Amino acid sequence: MTDSFHRLISFQKKERLLSMKNLTLENITKVCGGTYHGPQEKLQEEVTAITTDSRKVEKGGLFVPVVGERVDAHRFIPQVMEAGALATLSERVLEGADHPYIHVESSLQAVKDIAEFYLEQLNIPVVGITGSVGKTSTKEVIASVLKEKYRTLKTQGNFNNELGLPLTVLRLRDEDEIAVLEMGISDFGEMTRLAKIAKPDTCVITNIGTCHLENLGDRDGVLKAKTEIFRYVKKNIVLNGDDDKLSTVKEYNGIRPVFFGTGDNCAVTCENVESRGLKGMSCDICIRGELAEGGEERFHVNIPMPGRHMVSNALAAVAIGRLYGLTAQEIKQGIESLEPVSGRFNMVETEKFMIVDDRYNANPMSMKASLDVLQDGLGRRVAILGDMGELGTDEVALHEGVGVHAGHCKIDVCICVGPLAANIAEKASQTNPDLTVIREKDLESLL
Repeated sequence: MTDSFHRLISFQKKERLLSMKNLTLENITKVCGGTYHGPQEKLQEEVTAITTDSRKVEKGGLFVPVVGERVDAHRFIPQVMEAGALATLSERVLEGADHPYIHVESSLQAVKDIAEFYLEQLNIPVVGITGSVGKTSTKEVIASVLKEKYRTLKTQGNFNNELGLPLTVLRLRDEDEIAVLEMGISDFGEMTRLAKIAKPDTCVITNIGTCHLENLGDRDGVLKAKTEIFRYVKKNIVLNGDDDKLSTVKEYNGIRPVFFGTGDNCAVTCENVESRGLKGMSCDICIRGELAEGGEERFHVNIPMPGRHMVSNALAAVAIGRLYGLTAQEIKQGIESLEPVSGRFNMVETEKFMIVDDRYNANPMSMKASLDVLQDGLGRRVAILGDMGELGTDEVALHEGVGVHAGHCKIDVCICVGPLAANIAEKASQTNPDLTVIREKDLESLL
């Protein structure tokens, strides 16, 4: 490999701050621009943890009360202080309070400011992952690879928004050596705010799809919003070379993208892709060019999660593994030791049938991916599909596109639930008259 790809491989494990050291009440007050109320001798005390969940407050911790649509968490301040919290933030003056608190304009903005400051103190590498589909599964396989060499902290579940990301950062401790952070958005400007907190050394973009079009307009808008992350990337940009939008990305601020996929422009690619049903996928990985040792490397890998999209996710993990100095054997072991995670859709498989239920928080790309997984099932293959939200003015056409895809898939039954899903049903029937298509207006009617 050339010197340019030793940027992260040779990073040293620096002496870092212990626990949440440097997060004293005084520093927290300064960082979030708040006003401290309480005994002056408490200002130099360090918090042990920071949480927005009143049920999880630790002794010596800081409580961040967030005002939600249904619940104003300020009501829990008395009980968290009684449980042993060192202090709390508050968006209002607490008259007569007999405990330390920091008055701030916005608890949400304050926790973002604290997380940004804290991550700067730790000074560890960050891999930021975004994309329209596959962020969570890609995050999981990348973390599984990196943990073969480093103590790795990853985003739990899909804590990937403007509250979830800072809370993930605040879980970091001195012993952690690298962070893998999922970053999800639905509008312009959100990625800039997330990236400002994370300041990733490396970013990964899985794909550019048709998500959140009500705010982003079209796929070009999605591309523009996702690539806001480039403004804060320090060293590496890793992109899906099979995505027609991402493949056009050129050098940004002197950083040349690393592509993964099946094209000639990809540094990490694959051959001989085979499905093993719900047991997962298998393929031969090829690392070439500047990422390879000795010009080209090849190895076979079994991916323990189903779906051809998981091959693409694994290729991203190979690229990250190579950038961070892992051997081919370590990368292979990391992928094959991946613990299956629940995705957007639920699957049930027996010897007689397989059902995929993709009614929750789906989008056209994820729904098509779930149909592709279903094709590899045993027995009768049944898809349950629902309405897809936030698709803007093209919502009918995008639902129809899923219907055409369903009609081309080797499935037996397609159950469409909801008014928009009726467009899926119509196109699925037109595309494949032999497919059994069932239309229901809502879940209650289906049951």
